[in-house]
Amino acid sequence: MLLLRWLILLLLIGAAVCFAFYAGTGQARYKRWGLVTLKWTLIAAFGFFAVLILQRIA
Repeated sequence: MLLLRWLILLLLIGAAVCFAFYAGTGQARYKRWGLVTLKWTLIAAFGFFAVLILQRIA
């Protein structure tokens, strides 16, 4: 579980860096990378919380 927490945190930091690059340069590819990274971060977070909920139920 600790590994997943760090993975989610690193993905969030990566998305923030991509958005900062987009704000600094105005290049659309950084915005696209940021959105893709954010999407996968949310998917990982929802999976993480689903596992926690299932552990509580079982």
